Amino acid sequence: MSTPAHIHDPARPTPTPAAANASNASSETHASTRFWPEGWWKLMEYRVGIIPLPVYFILLALIVGFAVTGKMPGEISMAIAVLAFFGFTCAELGKRLPLLRNIGAAAICATFVPSALTYYHVLPKPILHLTTEFTKSTNFLYLFIASIIVGSILSMDRRVLIRGFVKIFVPLALGSLAAAVVGIAVGSAFGLGARHTLLYIVVPIMAGGVGEGAIPLSIGYSEIMHLPQGELFAQVLPPVMLGSLTAIILSGALDMLGKRFPHLTGDGRLQVGETDEMAPAEEEIRGHIDVTHIAAAGITAITLYLLGLMCRNLFGLPAPVAMLFLAVLVKLARAVSPPLQEGAFVVYKFFSTAVTYPLLFAIGVAMTPWDKLTAAFTIANIVTIVATVATLMGTGFLVARKLKMYPIDTAIVNACHSGQGGTGDVAILTAANRMQLMPFAQIATRIGGAIVVTVTLIALAHGV
Repeated sequence: MSTPAHIHDPARPTPTPAAANASNASSETHASTRFWPEGWWKLMEYRVGIIPLPVYFILLALIVGFAVTGKMPGEISMAIAVLAFFGFTCAELGKRLPLLRNIGAAAICATFVPSALTYYHVLPKPILHLTTEFTKSTNFLYLFIASIIVGSILSMDRRVLIRGFVKIFVPLALGSLAAAVVGIAVGSAFGLGARHTLLYIVVPIMAGGVGEGAIPLSIGYSEIMHLPQGELFAQVLPPVMLGSLTAIILSGALDMLGKRFPHLTGDGRLQVGETDEMAPAEEEIRGHIDVTHIAAAGITAITLYLLGLMCRNLFGLPAPVAMLFLAVLVKLARAVSPPLQEGAFVVYKFFSTAVTYPLLFAIGVAMTPWDKLTAAFTIANIVTIVATVATLMGTGFLVARKLKMYPIDTAIVNACHSGQGGTGDVAILTAANRMQLMPFAQIATRIGGAIVVTVTLIALAHGV
């Protein structure tokens, strides 16, 4: 016969308090180790880039399934999934490479591995077609640049902005002159000739990329020298790409140097002794900023870019440059409210965190020809290009100390002068973990590149 629960059975020992606590703890431990939902939630916190691990494998299965069946949807949702999956996969591989992970391997892998995979026909055709068509038809590189530039400028301290824009031209100009001298000297020492080194290696490196640099430069060379533009473009493109790769690696190395010697870097600030308001507290980002302010900042960035396009149509000024100056004017005029400035910071953080590596993957597939890059891999070219870029950055590093600027951050801005245009700026600043320097990088790339191309063609036309 069983004993009622309320009557004590002498044969059954009374549990001690310690035994009762142990029993409760065991029960709680069992409950806390249940897979669903606690274990699943924990698994969702493991991520490849920004992609939760279970979602990552679901995406893998979906992408493989669509590619195998040959029925890859052309809609934007599919494009976002493909770019995010491959972009963050390549970046994660780079982050795990010994030694190289400290000098920008994530950005290098996200850009140049897809380029090689495309050239050697490793990527399935549906994925290749989708990525190329989406990248070229939407031109979302400029949406990224607009969001980064406007977001960083509107959330930046006005004094830092003014002094930084004025001062950055000094190390940039001196670095360009020093790089030209050293590049010509090294190229001549390797038997390339001073004129060939200047026109086909040094100037292309600092011309501002492909669209704004190599193409107009090759057209100008063609008209002045009466040579086929295609052949000239094939000569000036490899130094542009290899120079950008060199800048990425050296910028990653500078980021590592800054971690060892913190007094040499402002971690994205140029001015020594200045505070930067471009970092609202985390609790403000999570709870205080209204989503309408974030959305308003996003549409403000797009509007400024469209104004830049209109300026290009009316005055011939490159759209990113016009947008850059317009954003600076808006900031200096205090035309944007503080809540909107905080929203702009969130827009900047979102694009720099979630869009950078997918964008680099798209650039690698659609805009980075692997064969043109490898064509520059001769000893003479490599040494000359590395010497040119290193001198450009090294001069910025040294001059910055005289101007009371942070040497590492100034050198990284100078590095963008040798980058592959806007795509190079993204890769260089990503490798250096300093995306907030994008406004100054655009000055180095766009304005610096335009000056180099213009001066070179004028001098060449006059037989100098």
